[in-house]
Amino acid sequence: MVEPIYATGMAVKVRSQRDRDEGLGQNHNAVKFLGQDFESLRAQTARSGRLFEDQLFPCAASSLGFNELGPRSSKTYGVRWMRPTEFCKRPEFIVDGATRTDICQGALGDCWLLAAIASLTLNDNLLHRVVPHGQSFGHGYCGIFHFQFWQFGEWVEVVIDDRLPVKDGKLLFVHSAEGTEFWSALLEKAYAKLNGCYEALSGGSTSEGFEDFTGGVTEMFELRKAPPDLYSIISRAVERGSLLGCSIDITSTRDMEAVTFKKLVKGHAYSVTGVDEVVYRGNLTKLVRIRNPWGEVEWTGAWSDNSREWDNIDRSVRSRLQNRSEDGEFWMAFNDFLREFSRLELCNLTADALQNTQMKKWSSSLYQGEWRRGSTAGGCRNYPATFWLNPQFKLVLQHPDNANQSPDCSFLVGLMQKDRRKKRREGKDMETIGFAVYEVPRELAGSSGVHLKREFFLTHASSARSELFINLREVSSRLRLPAGEYVIVPSTFEPHKEADFVLRVFSEKPADSEELDDDVVANLPKETWLDESQIDSGFKSLFRQLAGPDMEISITELQTILNRIISKHKDLKTDGFSKEACRSMVNLMDSDGSGKLGLTEFHILWEKIKRYLTVFREFDLDKSGSMSSYEMRMALESAGFKLTNNLFQLIILRYTEADMSVDFDNFVTCLVRLETMYKTFQTLDTDNDKIISVNFFQWLTLTMFA
Repeated sequence: MVEPIYATGMAVKVRSQRDRDEGLGQNHNAVKFLGQDFESLRAQTARSGRLFEDQLFPCAASSLGFNELGPRSSKTYGVRWMRPTEFCKRPEFIVDGATRTDICQGALGDCWLLAAIASLTLNDNLLHRVVPHGQSFGHGYCGIFHFQFWQFGEWVEVVIDDRLPVKDGKLLFVHSAEGTEFWSALLEKAYAKLNGCYEALSGGSTSEGFEDFTGGVTEMFELRKAPPDLYSIISRAVERGSLLGCSIDITSTRDMEAVTFKKLVKGHAYSVTGVDEVVYRGNLTKLVRIRNPWGEVEWTGAWSDNSREWDNIDRSVRSRLQNRSEDGEFWMAFNDFLREFSRLELCNLTADALQNTQMKKWSSSLYQGEWRRGSTAGGCRNYPATFWLNPQFKLVLQHPDNANQSPDCSFLVGLMQKDRRKKRREGKDMETIGFAVYEVPRELAGSSGVHLKREFFLTHASSARSELFINLREVSSRLRLPAGEYVIVPSTFEPHKEADFVLRVFSEKPADSEELDDDVVANLPKETWLDESQIDSGFKSLFRQLAGPDMEISITELQTILNRIISKHKDLKTDGFSKEACRSMVNLMDSDGSGKLGLTEFHILWEKIKRYLTVFREFDLDKSGSMSSYEMRMALESAGFKLTNNLFQLIILRYTEADMSVDFDNFVTCLVRLETMYKTFQTLDTDNDKIISVNFFQWLTLTMFA
């Protein structure tokens, strides 16, 4: 029963790729999360006369969490799910536009997310991609709201009801300063639904929120190693609507959310919301504006709300910049910022997130990929036996940044692992990921149907790599290399670690990129069909003994013969040929349609199995009697088959044992099946254009009996 289910899954994959190619997943045509369509659900709810109740994210303990917010946690004791209309006299969705003070942290450690939301409020164009217009508690209110998030290459629409976790009459999680505005609390709920529960949002990097609100790509700057033009980078980023966050590293768990002497919080995510320069005592002073998502606890050093520095600048500048309220937002000198904070995260917006008036445009490419144990999870360069099996992507850099001064081309690579927050409930977290970049050898320049093999990586050093392998959702690096062709190899640190990923490549000048994969090729040795008179008399005698009176070998007889012979080869691991495997062999060799094998048909099969045995022994490198899945890829190529990563993954899923090894009977069955499918296609492809057309009956015949 496994194969039909998997085949259906493959059909869904192909269909979803086709839908993406036609524009599904863009911001104006978002994918419906869990199949829920906001407009039809709202209309249905309005007709029913009841308020919407979301059965797919129920008001239950499971929606809160599984550990610290689990059913037995003191934090969730006494929590009730209530609509804003039930505990607030005049709830509003948004009052006078969304502002940074609408976002105050509650009992959930998602300051990283709230810092990202606060930055989002600085740009109405970006905000309303995430928080669609036309939602309110006024006319037409049905208890249903919707939000859109970018997820791994596509925009997703998430529908929720407005029942929120309340404890002691107050919202348990994010809330507005006034307590009457609910867009931020509802946005947090939608994001929790997308990730499985509220607790899945605990702990993270601001860049994650930035990217899920914009589809942009984030760069990290370690402030103790800040580039000399960082203030200029921040200033340009603020100007073009980029989102920025910063934080202070902790040295131990005791440091987490510890408040420093000057009221900065360690291990806490802040937003950078502005920059300015003022004349102070005759000198130009650079300032940075920062916001604490708690909505309180502010810096008390130079340029803080009530500091004396403000008394020594021009009055008009002071009235424009100074803010004396305890709202969590404050100014500080850029030099103090570099000294006090550890890290800056800057989210560059992609072309589709930029307003038309913006001059800055990124050339970008996005690829979906996966690391699968036994086929494409090769680990990093430290594992040369398997590293080459990782997915590979080619990048062609043609346009230097400044041809007159330097031949180098700047580009940014972002490698993101998918859906890891959802897996926290199962005890899984982020894998450690990174990537390496290699220059393509001249003899392969211009080729696409080539997956670089082990020998290449053993003899070539990388041209660039991610700064480190790290267990973050995304690893990104800004790199500069001379014009030329390169291969990017994304990987987990260790082999056999499974994850789905998205690889994005951004460049300020146009650059071509594509996934590198072997073309599907079958170079099979020519078979010699002998006349019965040409077949060796000893073989004929053996055949008569095996075939019985009808002089043909049936599926059952073939199974008996093969298992008797294979049992004599003590060096081979096998649990014997199944009836299904023998049926495949008969189907491949049965030229007259009798369902049995005559002398010449059996002779060809016999020669084929002998050749398969030679290949098997050659690539069973450790002489274990079985083949590792990695040895299997080389063996398939030696037998004449080059396959794409995707096809190889399917083979590994279908033909390996529980320990990912391939025994001899599965090896033979796999090769027979591949050869059958190849020859069937060749027979039907009468005009040799690599396209065939079949009706439903023919499709069933092929798939049921191939």
